[in-house]
Amino acid sequence: MDLRIFTEPQQGASYDTLLTVAKATEDLGFDAFFRSDHYLRMGSADGLPGPTDAWITLAGLARETRRIRLGTLMTAGTFRHPGVLAIQVAQVDRMSGGRIELGLGAGWFEEEHRAYGIPFPKERMGRLEEQLAIITGLWGTGTGGTFDFDGTYYRLTDSPALPKPAQARVPVLIGGHGAVRTPRLAARYADEFNLPFASIEDTVRQFGRVREAAARAGRAPDDLVYSNALVVCVGKDDTEVARRAAAIGREVDELRANGLAGSPDEVVDRIGRYAETGCSRIYLQVLDLDDLDHLELISSAVQSQLG
Repeated sequence: MDLRIFTEPQQGASYDTLLTVAKATEDLGFDAFFRSDHYLRMGSADGLPGPTDAWITLAGLARETRRIRLGTLMTAGTFRHPGVLAIQVAQVDRMSGGRIELGLGAGWFEEEHRAYGIPFPKERMGRLEEQLAIITGLWGTGTGGTFDFDGTYYRLTDSPALPKPAQARVPVLIGGHGAVRTPRLAARYADEFNLPFASIEDTVRQFGRVREAAARAGRAPDDLVYSNALVVCVGKDDTEVARRAAAIGREVDELRANGLAGSPDEVVDRIGRYAETGCSRIYLQVLDLDDLDHLELISSAVQSQLG
């Protein structure tokens, strides 16, 4: 089971804080550092000192880390034109030496669009489908060739399809709970399907839909990586678990039911239950980015048991 650290910087984190967490992620042996792509805090968090841009952040981390994979859960398709995003991701991939992964979604948080003057179109899923076709098409065009696309929402003419990423193929992540269109898009474009904040029962159901969609598309279902994103709250004892839950404004019982919470052995057992669904990778949503002892405990007492 791969364990990846997943952060929500819109809740309140500077670049320096993210750099500290990313370096700890690398030093403690985790597989990757991922971040959300949001510009407005959610809930009661103050969001200070203000938002950081996902791809500017990852560009900086690309130069200041050496081993870990870096990526987004999920880049909002409403924030950037697909041709521009293809350039940005390819450049950051080169800056990292080929360690970038692109999670791409339709965008959903209407309030942040209003707050920063970003259009929030109704046809976001249709746009996402064209964005996926464009980004993968640009990267897949041979050097010296050109790429054209004539869609409902986007048109590209005689694009040189440059620059190319360092990797032969940047892994593309698609995720979500949608019953029909999301599995179909994953089957066509994704290297990995990610299901955020889902129960074991819902995970079984959604992974099954994606596998069925892959088979219908003529693709081996096992070609995809299947992953979950879950909030994490681990403590050496009940007192420490309660303290960490309180620090992120959550209840222990709710976290045990909907995330990965409890002692290291309890969390390892629950991870095993997710593994039985076909999940081979978990993004640990870490909400208190100042608590590096939490990461150390997860590394030494949870990750060490997973092999």
